[in-house]
Amino acid sequence: MRFILLGNASRCGVLDAVERLRPDIQRCGEIVFEDFTGSKDASQIEADLAVVFGGDGSILRAVNQMGTKQIPVLAVQLGTLSFLSTIQADDLPDLLQRSDLLTLPVIEHLLLECTLYREGDNKPVNSYLALNEIAVQGRTGSRLIGIELFADGGFVSEFHGDGLLLSTPVGSTAHNLSAGGPILRKDINAVVLTPLSPHTLSIRPLVDSPDRKFEFRIKHKGILIIDGTEITEMNAGDSVIATRAKAVFKTVDVPGYCYYRILRNKLGWNGNVIS
Repeated sequence: MRFILLGNASRCGVLDAVERLRPDIQRCGEIVFEDFTGSKDASQIEADLAVVFGGDGSILRAVNQMGTKQIPVLAVQLGTLSFLSTIQADDLPDLLQRSDLLTLPVIEHLLLECTLYREGDNKPVNSYLALNEIAVQGRTGSRLIGIELFADGGFVSEFHGDGLLLSTPVGSTAHNLSAGGPILRKDINAVVLTPLSPHTLSIRPLVDSPDRKFEFRIKHKGILIIDGTEITEMNAGDSVIATRAKAVFKTVDVPGYCYYRILRNKLGWNGNVIS
């Protein structure tokens, strides 16, 4: 079995956990690539499994490093608020010893491809992968931005507010959740469009098919943000087009993992009835 190891070395405990668990990993196979800086390209590495140490931020970075060649991810939780990590560090050795590790089910999650266009230019500037969300926001927190939204070429509406999000099911528990959008199961085939502080009470989050082509055309200066990272500034007339990516994010379906238990624990759903 061939492993790649990824994570964020600046996060407390990551490197210690890697070195503690390295012998267990090496007993099960070969480590063919590792990077804990986020700067190395892993898209050309031939491997069977990516073990990612950290929280959701480490996983987002790993997706970017693997690019269009996504291999199944086993996410080891070392962060404080992680909806993507599936096991604790102490559980990894027992899981690695399973004879059926490579035949465990793999869940495929939607990725979005975002392409940036400048005003008056039909040639794309660049394309990006998004696991959580694509966001177009105003340049400052106090400035409204106008965004025209199109779906499959048809005009949907013009939004005025702090910005607009297009979130995947995985990303529905990230910025979308804090902005008042709905939670989608991670394996559902849908996306959600969520306005950020819209300047009208009539606009609400919208769930739609990921197979549509969405275009955000901005009317003021703004910022393109992918998975929480500022990508570039945008000028009035610029646009981004978002579609379903050909690549998919893959996670190992660890026995005993329960998505609703994660939501219950992370969001404090204690089930108590207040009388």
